[in-house]
Amino acid sequence: MNKSFLFLLTMLLAAAMLVSAADVSGKWTAQVPGRSGQAREVTFVFKVSGETLTGTVGGGQGQPAAIADGKVSGDTISFTVTTERGGNTMKQTYTGKVAGNEIQMKREGGQGQPREFVAKRAQ
Repeated sequence: MNKSFLFLLTMLLAAAMLVSAADVSGKWTAQVPGRSGQAREVTFVFKVSGETLTGTVGGGQGQPAAIADGKVSGDTISFTVTTERGGNTMKQTYTGKVAGNEIQMKREGGQGQPREFVAKRAQ
């Protein structure tokens, strides 16, 4: 093997590592602002397989809700959560940008205005 080939191979591997999906697998917690302005703790449990994100979101009454349509692309994640309360079905969409042990997240849908918050990796 010549030096040019080894250099090219090294650069391609380095680029592939930069483009690879963020590792968000595990438990994350966030203080999410509610409609009344008070924050409540929400727990996210993520599982990543390739670019597919699954897991649960919990933090209130009832059982944790399953994540659907989850995707990981580089340092960006997105997923939906559908819950039912009082006979009403609500779908919320979450998007986030991973930076180390934090995810800058935004939740839209359901009732109320979009909410932005930071989820932190649980220790």
